[in-house]
Amino acid sequence: MAGILDVTIGSLRLKNPLIAGAAEHLIEEAGVRRALSAGAAVVVMKSTNEVQAAKTQLDAAEYAVFDETWQRREWNASAPASAFIACRSGLYPGSFDQWLESVSRLDREAAKSDAYVAASLILGDLDHAIDMARQVQGAGLRLLELNIGTPYASQAAKGAVATELMPGRVMTIVRSIRTAVSMPLWVKITGQSEQVPELARAAFTAGADSVVMAGRLLGLIPDLDTMRPVLDTTLGVGGYWNLPLTCHWLSLSRAAVGRDKPLIATNGIQNGLDIARVMLAGASAAEISSPVMLRGFELIERSLAELKDYLNAKEITAKDLIGRAADARKTFAEMPQLEGNWRNYVPRDALTKD
Repeated sequence: MAGILDVTIGSLRLKNPLIAGAAEHLIEEAGVRRALSAGAAVVVMKSTNEVQAAKTQLDAAEYAVFDETWQRREWNASAPASAFIACRSGLYPGSFDQWLESVSRLDREAAKSDAYVAASLILGDLDHAIDMARQVQGAGLRLLELNIGTPYASQAAKGAVATELMPGRVMTIVRSIRTAVSMPLWVKITGQSEQVPELARAAFTAGADSVVMAGRLLGLIPDLDTMRPVLDTTLGVGGYWNLPLTCHWLSLSRAAVGRDKPLIATNGIQNGLDIARVMLAGASAAEISSPVMLRGFELIERSLAELKDYLNAKEITAKDLIGRAADARKTFAEMPQLEGNWRNYVPRDALTKD
């Protein structure tokens, strides 16, 4: 039946493929409840770990949004569709016990509306992560996201967060967590690597139920007036421009791990049609975080409506989208010859006149 939104990720059936990804608007319970009421199938509450420096970093966080001419704009829904988002962030500011009590209560509430509130752990020390994962499962949570792909590890205090770049290391970490808990486990990996498919394969081999790809990139924006970096440092960056990169990694990873391994997209997704795009590239669902933080929770409602309208127009279901573009992708070597076609795409005075 056309327009059906539900998808399956491992053992979980989601009522739709829209996941509210962890960010500052999901620190307090009001934000989580608002994302649930807007229709998100999963809300990933703001991440935590045991490192005090990672929590303290939140109090030094700053946020900026720019238009296509690098002019800074107001942080609200008036930002253009081409907005470039840059920030530095931190983790959940309260104690682990406070976080666990909150996320547990919210997940119980979410179950009443056929939704999930996921616990999100960012790797600091592996032994601490294992202990926290056990406590998450013991508290009755139904879903754990392990984030080992934050963009900030090279810029944050040593050991505060992790940007894991080696498949062997990913396998060790994920296997350790999987041995400790049996609950559904999603692993979020970095995009700051040429080995994204290999990182995904390592996570699945070690027992992940799904892989979320790919964490934001690092960037630096010089300010022409002050001649200093915007916000004084290197920043995590995102925006609509990242969608092709996300789709590229999804497509290659689907080919590497197999069509039966569910992938989740993150970065560059701005609306319901972008959800369709990443699903065509191989995702089973999509996380949206910064755009909701910038534009408000109404974006979730609009995105779900846009996706449903698209599915109805195409007379397909959400599951029908998964991987169709990825599976049709050809390599450069497989493309047909188009002799002299390049001449149509250069200035006329770049060509020798006969």
